Amino acid sequence: MEVEVAAVSPELSPEEERLLIRDITIAAEAHSKEGDNFFLIAQRWWQHWVDYVTQEAVSTANNGLSSYGSYHHESVSSTSRRPAAIDNSDLIDDVVSEVSNVEIELHETLVEGRDYILLPQQVWEKLYGWYGGGPTLPRKAINTGLSQTDLAIEVYPLRLQLLLMPKGERAVVRISKKETVSELHKKACEVFDLILDQICIWDYYGQQKHALMDNMEQTLDDANIQMDQHILVEVLSDGNGSLDGGCMSSIQENGCNEKDSLSIIVEPSRSSLSIAENFSTNNCASRSCSSEFSQSQYLTSPSSELDNNLHITHSITTRGTPVGLTGLLNLGNTCFMNSAVQCLVHTPEFARYFREDYRQEINWQNPLGMVGELALAFGELLRKLWAPGRTPISPRPFKSKLARFAPQFSGYSQHDSQELLAFLLDGLHEDLNRVKHKPYIRTNDADGRSDEEVADEYWANHIARNDSIIVDVCQGQYKSTLVCPVCGKVSVTFDPFMYLSLPLQSTSSRTVTVMVFNIDGSTLPTPCTVSVPKQGRCRDLIQALSSACSIKNGEKILLAEIRGHFIHHFLEDPSVLLSTIKDDDHIVAYRVQTLGLDSTYIQFVHRREEMEPGNNSSSTVWKPYGTPLITPITCDQTVTGTDIHMMVRTLLAPLVQHEGHQSLTLRNSSTNEENDSRDTDSDSETTTSPVMHLQLLDENDECIDLSEEENPINLASLASPIIVFINWSKKDLKRFDIHHLENIPELFKYAPAPKRTRGEPLSLYACLDAFLREEPLVPEDMWYCPRCKEQRQASKKLDLWRLPEVLVIHLKRFSFSRSTKHKLETFINFPIHDLDLTNYVANKKSPQCQIYQLYALINHYGSMASGHYTSHIKLLDENRWYNFDDSHISPINEDEVKSVAAYVLFYRRIKVEDAAISNGALSCANPTHSFSRR
Repeated sequence: MEVEVAAVSPELSPEEERLLIRDITIAAEAHSKEGDNFFLIAQRWWQHWVDYVTQEAVSTANNGLSSYGSYHHESVSSTSRRPAAIDNSDLIDDVVSEVSNVEIELHETLVEGRDYILLPQQVWEKLYGWYGGGPTLPRKAINTGLSQTDLAIEVYPLRLQLLLMPKGERAVVRISKKETVSELHKKACEVFDLILDQICIWDYYGQQKHALMDNMEQTLDDANIQMDQHILVEVLSDGNGSLDGGCMSSIQENGCNEKDSLSIIVEPSRSSLSIAENFSTNNCASRSCSSEFSQSQYLTSPSSELDNNLHITHSITTRGTPVGLTGLLNLGNTCFMNSAVQCLVHTPEFARYFREDYRQEINWQNPLGMVGELALAFGELLRKLWAPGRTPISPRPFKSKLARFAPQFSGYSQHDSQELLAFLLDGLHEDLNRVKHKPYIRTNDADGRSDEEVADEYWANHIARNDSIIVDVCQGQYKSTLVCPVCGKVSVTFDPFMYLSLPLQSTSSRTVTVMVFNIDGSTLPTPCTVSVPKQGRCRDLIQALSSACSIKNGEKILLAEIRGHFIHHFLEDPSVLLSTIKDDDHIVAYRVQTLGLDSTYIQFVHRREEMEPGNNSSSTVWKPYGTPLITPITCDQTVTGTDIHMMVRTLLAPLVQHEGHQSLTLRNSSTNEENDSRDTDSDSETTTSPVMHLQLLDENDECIDLSEEENPINLASLASPIIVFINWSKKDLKRFDIHHLENIPELFKYAPAPKRTRGEPLSLYACLDAFLREEPLVPEDMWYCPRCKEQRQASKKLDLWRLPEVLVIHLKRFSFSRSTKHKLETFINFPIHDLDLTNYVANKKSPQCQIYQLYALINHYGSMASGHYTSHIKLLDENRWYNFDDSHISPINEDEVKSVAAYVLFYRRIKVEDAAISNGALSCANPTHSFSRR
């Protein structure tokens, strides 16, 4: 990959650069339109440039820069140096691209704001003119909505797998999802050297024909073409457009023509589940079609007579066909909506209700509702998601209705899934409220009556005005007690709730595990787990590791990122934000001596013999593996082959197997009869020590064998870094315990509790205790005491009085202040089975069982700015958990359900017999339960 070097214009001062880029940015963003070019630039380089230009004007650093994710740094060095050439290599996938029309492929897991920044073309051209570098990574702005202002940058255009039949040739192309089917035809012709009237193209998702792509004006997005799916390109028999046997065969394969296939309810699978979990697409839907026509009859029949020449009978069998495994397409940052909708759709009470005739309960006149439109849109979407087949559904009609009644969810920005869920439950309740005319009801004081009587009166009053399937299933009742701190007046009310929002313990730190290598050969590589500030920098990680490893004077910790078993680069800039290090990056630490500026490092890369791929013979090749080791040297140091062999022996000394070490000791020892002098003993030790096969990579990238000889090696002539390969023979692999070089821990944030938590996790019960704890009201929420006739800062105590059939629990991970937004990444240990709330219900006379089972949850991954939502859902009929990630659905094990990403939990009350089975120690009084209160 070559990087061009642009002509550098006369240097401006940092402040001049900052002001010029600010002005260009404001002008460019004000006139952005569809089709404009934007350019990716590595976040690391951008941050370096921001530090450089803000060192003289910290107070105005965010002016005009924040739109690209820049931050006001807590401490900006007054000596920030001018950045070197733009370096986007962190963004590039090193694997050779197989895409026919794209030279450079990006890593597939890049996140905007963390890995890269998007710059308007004018800004990129200015920076490129000043600094040069690259590579240049342009991307188009596309329209993602109905409005011309709904723009998004298509960082990852569609990657499509083209299959040419009958030749069997394959190709991979990149194309925008907003391009037309006609453009895809043109690209296919370019790749396979065909002409347009020679081919027909099929949507070949899952390697099954779905639709003939003959609507040339339709966009690929509207045609529901997915990333990495197959496209079948079939060659016609002649140039006049008549079909050959290949295009005809699809009709014979499916047993029906395209027109007929539209009426078939059972659709072929388009979920990744069919591949990942051994579900074949033919098993997803049992469909039998028989046809009574021959190919010759079809080819000679006019199209208008086609239906008359087809005598097709359909026998559709859905027994054993999995339903409820249909994904939702992501329309652009709509994962927040998809995850919430899937959890509601898979609530059994709602699934049953909306698949029956619910229209008779729609309240068309409710001024607080959406005249039934939201309920109808949700019901229609639910029915599609529960239809047989697994073709992903576009939620565009539902989102349009949602945006109409809730403008805060319009557009294609990321939103809070819990906020959407709250609006959706409330909106569906008002649309389906059975009460057409709400009566006015006056609340009576308790006047010494029992809590049970007062609570029932409050609930009856609530139901008289609010009566819907949502209330039946999701609403419970609090007991709220206020006590005046002056006169002791006690006020008790019983209020309804739709969900519980539980507080979490805040954490401002992040746990990181790094493997530490001691280059003096004194100790084995050791994993070191430290706590660093969540918003910290590399200096914080270095300081924490230095303290944990008891670094001495004259020593230091050197961090390095490992890619492909080589050192990609050293993290020597202490100001680099830790947030720019991805969770799956391989970071190691070397404990080294502090050296002068004229020093460098020899990088020892491990290699072992592997069978050469694609070769039927038994030939082998040397392949890198494990973690490289380093040894410092000065640039003018004279080094011989013997010196390098001694360096390797020192580095590998801790890895010597015990038995091997003993045999080597015995072999190197000598008897008095064999050795008469210390010199002889020394010579024997040198000659019998194991000699590794070492090769030096010279300036021509050729490997030179390094023997133990005293001839000096001219290191100054070698390009940096200096690389020496350690070629491990099978015999050498037996002598050393090399698993220490292979198992490098990943930096992590999200994982199941047993693997990625440190210390005692916070239990859901502890969160519930904190929520129900008595505490004074905040000054902004004072209570008017009817006895004192004044505003008082009363104490407030909440109790659970009546629990719903479906209990929704919101974990308050997001915290807000006037100046900051913060996500709490505390792991919550929540029960999957037997959430027992019996002791939390203040109404001890309640006959209902208070034991719940988890059946769904919403997850949130990442930060508030660049997060992603998914849902875990249990299909109760199958008793199996699935991960719903937009259009992708895959089965998961129950132990994967718990993670630090859990955000909203959905629990369902279990029946008495189920409770007795799941936990024999628990008992409930009421033998039967219905989801409806009536």
